[in-house]
Amino acid sequence: MSSSLLELPKKFMESLYAPFVGREEEAKVITLALLTKEHIALIGEPGTAKSALARRAADLLNAKFFMYLLTKYTEPAELFGALDVNALRQGVYRRITKERLPESELAFLDEIFNANSAILNALLSLLNERVIYDGYNVIKVPLRTLITASNRVPDEPELEALYDRLLLRHYAKPIGEDMWKDLIESSWNLEFTDKWKVNEHVMTVQDLDRLYSMISEVDLTQVKSKLLKLYVMLEEKGVHLTDRRKGKVLKIVSAHALLNSRTKATEEDLVVLKYIAPRELDDFEKVSALLSEELKTPIKYMRELNEIFNNIKEAGKYVDAANESDPRLIDLIRSLRATKDRVISLGKESGDEKVEEFSREVGSEIDRLVEKVGRKLGIYT
Repeated sequence: MSSSLLELPKKFMESLYAPFVGREEEAKVITLALLTKEHIALIGEPGTAKSALARRAADLLNAKFFMYLLTKYTEPAELFGALDVNALRQGVYRRITKERLPESELAFLDEIFNANSAILNALLSLLNERVIYDGYNVIKVPLRTLITASNRVPDEPELEALYDRLLLRHYAKPIGEDMWKDLIESSWNLEFTDKWKVNEHVMTVQDLDRLYSMISEVDLTQVKSKLLKLYVMLEEKGVHLTDRRKGKVLKIVSAHALLNSRTKATEEDLVVLKYIAPRELDDFEKVSALLSEELKTPIKYMRELNEIFNNIKEAGKYVDAANESDPRLIDLIRSLRATKDRVISLGKESGDEKVEEFSREVGSEIDRLVEKVGRKLGIYT
């Protein structure tokens, strides 16, 4: 596999979120969708950069783009093109699709769940088969990914099939107060400067096709059994995945590995379940909490190392206050040496450079404390 090609997805993702404050997750889910030819539902209130991200993604890819706001009164012609009257006079039924959804490679439909039944039926075949059944015609479309947005999760039975076909889902929340300062700066730059103007595409649709062909080559042997256990745990917590969604998770796992320039999936890649498993808004937090506990991700390793690091600092204070005859100091040395073995193991097991670097730092802190205890006891360590 070409290493230069494997570098493109991360470069694209970073370029996608660069102008936007706190939108790394949205950029990540869009990138995964593009890599896998899947579709997205971005749930959240207006003004959370959903349409801006979609438009920038198209610019970075130099892809044909279409966007539209749906209401219950939206007519099929507004999305798929008006009927060609001249052709109709000659007995030919066809649409003028120029600059409409049937010619787009990337599309954004806002308030997707307002779609009426005529549009809903057309969208189902578009999402699943990349075709539009229009009268006696079958229109093949080049659409790679449809990005949709809504301020709600649908509860109408007639929308279930559409919602299930949007494999990737993300809850786009407003950013926190700690990022407001950066937000006003970035908003100014977006509107009044050329700082984030896209002058050249980062990746092409052809690059995406080549990357898509690599998905089946990713080694998934390390993650399959863990994935099955997670399915059981999710069901126990009341989070149900349809068979369609269960069957497609490995494809997104493979794409996540490629996004991290790897051709072998690890437990870290199972984090994509947070984009696939949730249905209701409450599910997003529920699934994320489960994954943070169950997966051996860099975050989990860093959390344990931080806990050890803090304990070492507290132990240092105890050593400073203890007298030389305290028998617990000998036990502390034994405990510290066992802890260092654990720290080294965490670093190696993680396979992450930052975790390994921090594990070495924690290990050095342990060595310093062991030396301090040894000096207090008057022994060589």
